[in-house]
Amino acid sequence: MKTAVSFAALTLALAVPAFAQSGGEAHEWGEMNVPDFEPNFPEQFRAPIEVSPYELQTEVLTDQLEHPWAVETLPDDQGYLVTERTGNLLHIGPDGEIMTRLSGVPQVHAVEQGGLLDVKLGPNFAEDRMVYLTYAKPMEGEGMSATAAGRGTLSEDLTAIEGFEDIWIQQPPSPSPMHYGSRIVFDGAGHAFITTGEHFTMQERDYAQHLDKTYGKVIRVNLDGSIPDDNPFVGNPDADDSIWSYGHRNIQGAAMRDGDRLYIIEHGPAGGDEINVPEPGENYGWPIVSYGERYGGEPIGSGEAQAPDMEQPLYYWDPVIAPGDMTFYSGDAFPEWEGDILIGGLVSGGLVRVALENDLASAEERLITDVGRTRDVEVLDDGTLLVVTDYDNGELIHVTPSGG
Repeated sequence: MKTAVSFAALTLALAVPAFAQSGGEAHEWGEMNVPDFEPNFPEQFRAPIEVSPYELQTEVLTDQLEHPWAVETLPDDQGYLVTERTGNLLHIGPDGEIMTRLSGVPQVHAVEQGGLLDVKLGPNFAEDRMVYLTYAKPMEGEGMSATAAGRGTLSEDLTAIEGFEDIWIQQPPSPSPMHYGSRIVFDGAGHAFITTGEHFTMQERDYAQHLDKTYGKVIRVNLDGSIPDDNPFVGNPDADDSIWSYGHRNIQGAAMRDGDRLYIIEHGPAGGDEINVPEPGENYGWPIVSYGERYGGEPIGSGEAQAPDMEQPLYYWDPVIAPGDMTFYSGDAFPEWEGDILIGGLVSGGLVRVALENDLASAEERLITDVGRTRDVEVLDDGTLLVVTDYDNGELIHVTPSGG
């Protein structure tokens, strides 16, 4: 919790709303890390820059969050669930009041990039009140941890997660508290997709190519954690049955398009952030190919960005935006964005909008960049947006059309 203000005080405090106006602006791409790389197809890189016809208004609902990682909207105007990487799951009212810190949340490895990460209401929440969390789970051995996903029941009074149980745990545990992923999304057919990272180190990053390890993978399980019979590596004695796709780096964004097609966004090194559409059993190249380079300027893997037996990203960035979560926009507040991807930007700041046409990127725009490191973005029922910023004094921000 915060050291300067007790939690008891926070639960009684109402944030003072702060408003700011932000219009669309044409952005600068910045200097490329690897200018010699050419995209595989024209729409894969630096789509035409677009400026929306909207003036955006941002209202800070609260600035009393400690490195928030995810926000999820509760039904019936009950507010939001927000995770803090430090290990807290908060219930926040619609006006930004911090109502309570929920009990029953699992212990987390809150070191470096580890902690409490994603939160999602289960697909059958109206019937079973199930809430899903992903987190850095402490494992046996000093400093060891792993990405994990679990679920529990949200109490009727919104103060507790009851009966929490893990449904999936990454293997093997890692001594590196970096690159956990981690999002969880549902396909509407009884499956949960969990995204992971490869824990960053030179040794461990190679595990993204190892099918007996769940580093740098998209995972697909049933809602209770059991393995679907049609997962691509079921029956392969040299592979983990939970793997859907592999060869990923650090997947911190995921969303379903049209309810049943998974899109992900993953961090590259210096250059090479990627949007991918993971298909079952396919290899997305890390760390053999990449549109980026190592932070010291050395080449990644083969030194190439393309290989015949490895899938290409739908879109990539150089220099990076450092993506947080992503979502597909649908709503009345910004009708010209219908079907576009909205992405939280940690380095670019604010939101990155990528328009799609015929399943290819047709335009890109940077929005509300003045709010800084944006970790998550959520579309509300009225089409307006919620974002959270990743700072010691992180904010929950409501984004609306000016005057709307």
